[in-house]
This record gives sequence, C-alpha cells and structure tokens, in this order.
Amino acid sequence: MIQVDEILEFTRAYTSSNKVQEESDIYDDLDLAGDDFHDFIEHFAARYEVDLTAYLWYFHADEEGLNLGSWFFKPPYARVKRIPVTPKMLTNFANSRKWTVKYPEHHLPERRYDLLFNQIVSVIMLLVLAILLLYKYWG
Repeated sequence: MIQVDEILEFTRAYTSSNKVQEESDIYDDLDLAGDDFHDFIEHFAARYEVDLTAYLWYFHADEEGLNLGSWFFKPPYARVKRIPVTPKMLTNFANSRKWTVKYPEHHLPERRYDLLFNQIVSVIMLLVLAILLLYKYWG
C-alpha cells in the first residue's frame, strides 16, 4: 500500500518544491503547467504503474507555447472547468493503479479549430517567405 508521504516525496523530488502538501494543487500551487505538468503525470504513471486510459489532460492543465488560434477558438482546456490534481489524489490512483477521476459530462468539437487556424497561418507565412526569397534572388 502506497502512503501519501511517498507521493509527497515523489512530487517534491520532481518539482524541487518544499511547499508540497497533501492537498496542493500541482498545477496551480506548484506552478507545474503545460508540458511540465503532462511530463509529471507521465512520470507518475510510469513509476506507479497507473493506467491513464481514462485521463483527460484538458481538465487538469493547459498546453505549452503560443496558440494564436486560441484567440478565436477555445482550446479544450478553456471549454471545461479545471479539476485540480493533488498528491492525495495521486496516492489513491497509485493504490488502485487507475486514473479514477469522474469527469463531468462535456462536449468538445471533433476538430481543433484553434490548431487548424495555427496551421493555416503557418502555411501562409511560409508562402510569403518563399515568395519574398524568390523575388529577392530570382526577381
């Protein structure tokens, strides 16, 4: 049986934070956001053999980096109410070896329009760059 002290120590070691408590919100209180949060969850799952099949990342954290498309279309994490993840919860998951959060009913669009917008902007920028280079060297 895994005790909460073991999970607290795991979290302290990963975050280098001494302010970790049983009810600390790992995302908010420990400032573990974006890819850092997702990497932490993956390391936790690997270390304690927790099945993440039911894990829905967008309820717990945001994404890393600039997302211009989010100015026009909400990304998944902005469409739901965030659910904190605490060391106490992680202890329960480690003992059951399953991610057992009961998520509220929700609906996400089938397509990530924020990411599609980013892709379109990237293609346009590359085309403009290519045209400028062609004009400069062969124009």
